[in-house]
Amino acid sequence: MKISYNWLKQFIKTDWTSEQTSELLTDLGLEVEVVEKYESVKGGLAGVVVGHVLTCEKHPDADRLKVTTVNIGLEAPIQIVCGAANVAAGQKVPVATIGTVLYDKDGVEFTIKKGKIRGQESHGMICAEDELGLGSSHDGIMVLDEALTPGTPVAEVFQIVNDEVFEIGLTPNRADAMSHFGTARDLRAGMLQRGVNVELITPSVSNFRVDMRTLKIDVSVEDSHLAPRYCGVTISGISVGPSPAWLQDRLKAIGLTPKNNIVDVTNYVLHELGQPLHAFDAAKINGKVIVKTLPEGTKFTTLDDVERTLHAEDLMICDEKGPLCIAGVFGGKKSGVTDGTTTIFLESAYFDAVSVRKTAKRHQLNTDASFRFERGIDPTITEYALKRAALLIQEVAGGKITSDVVEVYPKKVEDFSVLLNFSHVYKIIGQEIPKDTIKKILVSLDIKVNSVSDSGLGLTIPAYRVDVQREIDVIEEILRVYGYNNIDFSKKFNATVSNSPRTEDYKVQNVIASQLNSQGFHEMMANSLTTAAYAKLSTVLKEEHNVTMLNPLSSDLSTMRQSLLFSGLEAISYNINRRNSDLKLFEFGKSYHKYLNGYEEHKHLSLSISGNRNKESWTNAQKPTDFFLLKGYVSAILSRLGIDKISNAPVQSDVFSEGTSICYNNDTLVEMGVVKKSILKHFGIKQDVYYADFNWDLVLKIITGKIKYSEIPKYPEVRRDLALLIDQNTTYESIYNLAKQTEKVLLKDINLFDVYEGNKLPEGKKSYALSFTIQDNTKTLTDSQIDKIMSKLQQTFETELGASLR
Repeated sequence: MKISYNWLKQFIKTDWTSEQTSELLTDLGLEVEVVEKYESVKGGLAGVVVGHVLTCEKHPDADRLKVTTVNIGLEAPIQIVCGAANVAAGQKVPVATIGTVLYDKDGVEFTIKKGKIRGQESHGMICAEDELGLGSSHDGIMVLDEALTPGTPVAEVFQIVNDEVFEIGLTPNRADAMSHFGTARDLRAGMLQRGVNVELITPSVSNFRVDMRTLKIDVSVEDSHLAPRYCGVTISGISVGPSPAWLQDRLKAIGLTPKNNIVDVTNYVLHELGQPLHAFDAAKINGKVIVKTLPEGTKFTTLDDVERTLHAEDLMICDEKGPLCIAGVFGGKKSGVTDGTTTIFLESAYFDAVSVRKTAKRHQLNTDASFRFERGIDPTITEYALKRAALLIQEVAGGKITSDVVEVYPKKVEDFSVLLNFSHVYKIIGQEIPKDTIKKILVSLDIKVNSVSDSGLGLTIPAYRVDVQREIDVIEEILRVYGYNNIDFSKKFNATVSNSPRTEDYKVQNVIASQLNSQGFHEMMANSLTTAAYAKLSTVLKEEHNVTMLNPLSSDLSTMRQSLLFSGLEAISYNINRRNSDLKLFEFGKSYHKYLNGYEEHKHLSLSISGNRNKESWTNAQKPTDFFLLKGYVSAILSRLGIDKISNAPVQSDVFSEGTSICYNNDTLVEMGVVKKSILKHFGIKQDVYYADFNWDLVLKIITGKIKYSEIPKYPEVRRDLALLIDQNTTYESIYNLAKQTEKVLLKDINLFDVYEGNKLPEGKKSYALSFTIQDNTKTLTDSQIDKIMSKLQQTFETELGASLR
């Protein structure tokens, strides 16, 4: 936001420098990022003075050049060679002296230097108006008033405007400061706190009066929630044309391009008071003005000549034949002010912030008006700003006010009430501020003190302070005006060492992230906002469980995600489309769910792998990733976390075509598998994707117990192998569980190292080659003990599984 210092001084009379003012504004929370100089003529005509042409003779060596002597207020006149046809002795002219920097029509600077032109010395330049930036004419030199004194700076003659402009990094909550008046109001509060007694001057509208009641346009508001207050007035007999110089300079200083006197006044009041206005050509309004929404799909052409399709919730300003303007956002092409306009209907309104924000986002329009409406403007100045603009229009465009102010304001926007506890103020600020100081600060901010007690204050907050509705907000206001720099702090620093456990969430995350990174994974971070349509890709996810944003930026970012899978697939698709198809990704993140009893968040760790497991190389053949590779990564994580009492179960989620679940005490710890082709097709992914989802909340719960450890065994382990002929439907898991039940103490490990299926085996049979590791931690095993264990295992396999040795 740009604030002109000259403009600001119309509200507060101060002799402070721009540096002092910008420092105070920054302390108040209106951070001044830069202060720029503005000159109505670039360069400010520095070095250009009034000259008196004493003599003017033809150049001896050039027919079109003249040699002049010019008095510019020095002891002796100077010689200047000039090519203008209209230069003559006796004239008063603008002279750019040596060293003066001028700018051409493209803004490129050039410096006046001493030189020779066809053998004649020239010590300056007699200028035309386009060379000085005072106009576009280049027909000849400018001829000034004969009464001017030679040597007078031309900047004084033409009253060049010099200004300083503050570029303020305004935070979205400070809607009250989005104008020169709002900034001055804050500045006044800060100056009063620093002992500078200043008055806030507001433009007077006491001269507003109805000249004749000849053109009344009625107003009807169909939805007072979307338009709580609407005012309008007609002005007839205006003359549309360029604005006066003072108005153009004000707008140019803050980066606006003047259009015409009517539009310029509406922009001026917008930036002066923060109240958006709109002027309609009254001759183009059929009947009365109606504020309402229109059916979905209605076509409307805006001022930028773009035909837009309206949404059913877009609030429109209409007449009895159709739409005229998108309320609070953008005007319509057919109802706008043109050079031929003689009568206008001037609108000043207070529109619902949420409605304007949604409409602006839908149509991708960001105007000065919508910028203010969607953050919340002051509902109390609607009529005042209308009168202020009407008087300015009369000043710059003539005309007469031809109707009373028409106002629709069925329900007054109420101020806020807040109770302020002094003890809370002292606690939050960390210092006891005098109660009188607190009251003075609040009063300077237009906050009314209704009641006073030893413990606190009863306050009424003005409606325009939409960001101050709680006690903590009031405390922040007190602190920023009192000054953060005025808060004392102890010179003694106290430090405490926190004894956080090794199982703290962030510590465990760092351990696992380091492990995955060393295995070739890359960590990703996805937006928690996603599209509601993803819930339709799985029956496990329910649309009614979506947590939906009230004011989404777009339909693609309207819902909090219920699963980390889809954001992961978005990342995979993005990479594949850029020829990066061998992927290993992981993400720590949350899912969000809405239930009948409230909202829930769940922490997850997701793993996604796709493509080849290693890069192409002449020493290694490429091998695609598969489910077992993913399972190995999952097992490594569980092993690193010391989680071993787990069991497998069928996967419940239907996002997998094949998969399995790992459970801990009947709770699902991990779900993993191959993502369905139908889901991959939705993201344009043609290669397999393997995905694992950890219930991280459960992981943290499991590992919070004490760490257990055991000594390394002193006695050797023994390995024995068995080749079993078993039925096709017999699983390795059943063999593993059966062996563990048969020998619970000495059997330490079982490993499947070969599987054979072929025509050399009986039909319906397969061969498993298994190794069994046996160990006694207290002594060395004898051959007889080992043989006894293996015999018992073999007998169990034969009895329970119908297995036989090959």
